[in-house]
Amino acid sequence: MRSSIRLVAVALVVLTTGLVSAQSAPAHAERKVLSRVTPTYPDLARKMHIHGVVRVETLVRPNGSVKSTRVLGGNPVLVDAAIDAIGKWKFEPAPNDTTEVVQLTFEGQ
Repeated sequence: MRSSIRLVAVALVVLTTGLVSAQSAPAHAERKVLSRVTPTYPDLARKMHIHGVVRVETLVRPNGSVKSTRVLGGNPVLVDAAIDAIGKWKFEPAPNDTTEVVQLTFEGQ
């Protein structure tokens, strides 16, 4: 009886792990950036000597314009500047929407 319960428990763990892995793998294509806008370094970040990297998942329309963005990581003081800049980028055309991961580095100014 105990071995059958263990077998069922192991099977559930294996199935659950497989489902989580499959759902968390985002589609990622690397479309060339045709037009890039440099983010404005926030005054607060400059005053506080904040620097770092902001990672943004970007959904790009077939025509190359940015449809939506989602922050994956970075200092909250820098995030708005990154989102504003990436929203103005233009990517090369493609047949379908694609998801791009963009990484912007803010260095002390």
